[in-house]
Amino acid sequence: MSAPATAWPDSRGRFGPYGGRYVPETLVAPLEELEQAYTAACADQAFRHELETLLRDFAGRPTPLQFAARLTSLLGGPRIYLKREDLLHTGAHKINNCLGQVLLAVRMGKRRIVAETGAGQHGVASATVAARFGLECVVYMGTEDMERQRLNVSRMRLLGAEVVGVDAGSRTLKDAINEAMRDWVTNVRSTHYLLGSVLGPHPYPVMVRDFQSVIGREARQQILDAEGRLPDFLFACVGGGSNAIGLFHEFLSDTSVKMVGIEAGGRGTRLGEHAARLAAAAGYAGARPGVLQGTYTYVLQTPDGQISTTHSVSAGLDYPAIGPEHAWLADQRRAEYSAVSDDAALDAARTLARTEGIVPALEPAHALAGLIQRAPKIARDQLVILNLSGRGDKDMEILSRHSEPP
Repeated sequence: MSAPATAWPDSRGRFGPYGGRYVPETLVAPLEELEQAYTAACADQAFRHELETLLRDFAGRPTPLQFAARLTSLLGGPRIYLKREDLLHTGAHKINNCLGQVLLAVRMGKRRIVAETGAGQHGVASATVAARFGLECVVYMGTEDMERQRLNVSRMRLLGAEVVGVDAGSRTLKDAINEAMRDWVTNVRSTHYLLGSVLGPHPYPVMVRDFQSVIGREARQQILDAEGRLPDFLFACVGGGSNAIGLFHEFLSDTSVKMVGIEAGGRGTRLGEHAARLAAAAGYAGARPGVLQGTYTYVLQTPDGQISTTHSVSAGLDYPAIGPEHAWLADQRRAEYSAVSDDAALDAARTLARTEGIVPALEPAHALAGLIQRAPKIARDQLVILNLSGRGDKDMEILSRHSEPP
């Protein structure tokens, strides 16, 4: 019998067969240093107190759990609650992890931060915490993403970060991570790599998960206060998977709570048209276990093992691999994963804007689209929490092209 889901990862950083540490020799010692620093920080009451204070006073926690009355009425199904991570400082959940990691960087004596970003939200959060602590910050971003997320590029630069465009490969998140890791290898003594999702080599998947699990801890207590019971469903978008695992983790032992991750179905099911790693049952092609950027997980790849290009209207979901804990949860059938198209996500963003007065980022708009499709099959007395992981300011150019007059 498998160990409880909450017992993972094991001492080697593995979630079942997934995860681990697949890195060049030059990164073994820095990763061990990071793991030791993180373990010590977790046991340090002063560290925990400083992080909690920053999350409250700087980031704006706790975030509300809002009952979406008009959306609930429109869909005619379950009672829908929105976990409002979009209301955090910088506009997304990414700040939760960035505050934790910047405290670790300072603790380890690092004076320079490197980060990758896709949609720009992690880059903005990294630049923000670097400015707050007086650290140098370099953010790598694919030039394709820089074009579609120009607002966030400007925000990062205003905050004092150097934004380095990456022209290699698909010019998106995967390629930005490659360049950030190269920088880290070169400057490892002075630099901390502030990885933004539950990806990469151990200890990043567990460390980022733990920093993001504040989402689920709050949501669990808030739904008990509001409804007197646990939710029946959790919905979240999944790129690398940090916002989703941040919500899911606190509920893993509550077997009555169903967890649904929504991936980017892009513009089709053929390899290269989507970024759906765990939705093979729905016909999305190309995913199988493999190693990418330091971890073993499900990866979109060609029959001869080459990493595939991906597509999503959402820069934050446009990535060929998924966090190893999600791979394990899918194998164990503790969580289920499906995908929605670009058009469905764009329609969902407009629906939320016009029913609840909230413009979501395109990433959580995918989760909303998945819920809209699923809602007719969910009973009216059931409860749903959807993680609204970011706000849509950064996506206004794309959303405005898609929107129609009311």
